[in-house]
Amino acid sequence: MRFKNVFSIIGPSMVGPSSSHTAGAVRIGRVARQLLGSQPETAKMTLFGSFAETYWGHGTDLALTAGLMDYETDDQRIPQADVLAEEAGMTLEWVQGRGNGPHPNSVKIQLTGGGRTAEIVAASIGGGTIAVYSLNGFDVQITGEYPTLAVKHSDSQGVLANMTALLSRDGYNIGYMDVDRKGRSGDAMTVFELDSAPEETTIQAIRKLPHIKEVTMIDLTKRS
Repeated sequence: MRFKNVFSIIGPSMVGPSSSHTAGAVRIGRVARQLLGSQPETAKMTLFGSFAETYWGHGTDLALTAGLMDYETDDQRIPQADVLAEEAGMTLEWVQGRGNGPHPNSVKIQLTGGGRTAEIVAASIGGGTIAVYSLNGFDVQITGEYPTLAVKHSDSQGVLANMTALLSRDGYNIGYMDVDRKGRSGDAMTVFELDSAPEETTIQAIRKLPHIKEVTMIDLTKRS
């Protein structure tokens, strides 16, 4: 129920035949690109379920590629996204996954670019709504409906308290928070879905907190 929104009722503004296979896929691609922080140089898409069976016919491949190019769901360039990505120097690989994904319309995206890597597991769950189940190997959930901070940090005492206190100090309300850790005192990731996008000064302040390793802003509410 957490993943339902107005798109589930009226559908998004979009280019393509299917909100699940195109609009949702565009949004998944944009999350992956924003997690990487730049235009990908290589992208490997492992498709599961209905995505794997029908992605050519429904344009899911074009939609995911368009998202990686940071296009919106209503961008008129979506039908040419594969050509435009190739012209931009992006190398794409499509793989049919084995077994079941977390949802019939799910995909694992692995990216490289700018000396960085990124990986997400996500699904298009209807009406353009998405569910992201994993970020860079951490099992956290986000919807893409709200500005989201993804923070990689050490699993150390006081880290969560410091982050939430800083966000509260700067006037940001946390609508949802999720944490995953690799082990006691190991690496962890916390995601914050916020009611409004934080200013860069707040993001930089979080980066300077003890035990913080990486802070990434994911914001599909901002037009590209």
